[in-house]
Amino acid sequence: MKIRISWPAGNVIATLDDTPTAAALLAALPLQSTAHTWGEEVYCDTGLAPALEPDARQVVEPGTVAFWTEGNALALPYGPTPISRGEESRLASPCNVLGRIDGDPRALTTVRAGDALHVQLA
Repeated sequence: MKIRISWPAGNVIATLDDTPTAAALLAALPLQSTAHTWGEEVYCDTGLAPALEPDARQVVEPGTVAFWTEGNALALPYGPTPISRGEESRLASPCNVLGRIDGDPRALTTVRAGDALHVQLA
């Protein structure tokens, strides 16, 4: 399943895997939230509260679509965060992996804290 994440300066398409958290997110769409940034990561509150899945990870590839269960937030890393070691994308804590951004995740560099983020089916 594909979703579109858009903000005033752009958008990305992402392909979601078949996971319980991805299913919960899809059921909640369309979603509107406010963007927050943390290093080279964009995240936003979803109002969802899924459980941490057994294969949750803290270090992911740039462009991973993740869900931060501790913050009820969609997490979109595109590079290093303040706690990364080197160039890795290290999330604040283990997150559920939902899928991957199609194309270049560096498109997220144009998201500014406070931007309106829209998440919908693509």
